[in-house]
Amino acid sequence: MSLNGKAAKFGDNVDTDVILPGKYLILTDADQLGEHAMEGLSPGLGSKFADGVIIVAGENFGQGSSREHAPIALKASGVKCVVAQSFARIFYRNAISIGLPALECPGILREVRDGDELLVELEQGEIRNVTTGATLRTQPIPDGLLQVLNAGGIIEYLKRKRSQR
Repeated sequence: MSLNGKAAKFGDNVDTDVILPGKYLILTDADQLGEHAMEGLSPGLGSKFADGVIIVAGENFGQGSSREHAPIALKASGVKCVVAQSFARIFYRNAISIGLPALECPGILREVRDGDELLVELEQGEIRNVTTGATLRTQPIPDGLLQVLNAGGIIEYLKRKRSQR
C-alpha cells in the first residue's frame, strides 16, 4: 500500500484531547468528528492539504485517553497516515482498528518539514520525502495488520472473513 500526501508536522506528546477536544465526543458522525481533528493545534487540518495529509510527529503520539474518536477524526479529516517517532500503545491499536495506517520511524522529525511531499510504502517500511529526496527506513507493517488496513479497519476485515466461510 502506497500513500502520498503533504506533511503536517507536530512535536512530542500530542494527546488525544488535542487530536479531538473532549467537547466533540458527543458527535457520532465521522465526518463531523473530522471537522474538528487537531483543532487546538492546526484548525482546518484536512482543508489545508486537499490532496491528503500525512501527520509526522515526535514521541508518544496519541497519549491520553483510550477513546477511538481521535483516530476516527484524523481519518475523516483526510489524514492518510500517521508517522511518528513513537506512539501511545492504545492509540496505535485504535488507529489500525479503524483503518488508519500508523508507522513508527525514529528520526522522522529531522528529515521532514511541514508541507513536504511524502510517499509512504507500508509493505516495505519506507518513507520517502519527495521534496528533499531523503529516504527513511522503518519496520514494515506486518501482513496481518496490512490486511486489516486494506479492508478499511477491523470491522470490515471481520465482515470479509465471515463472508468467506
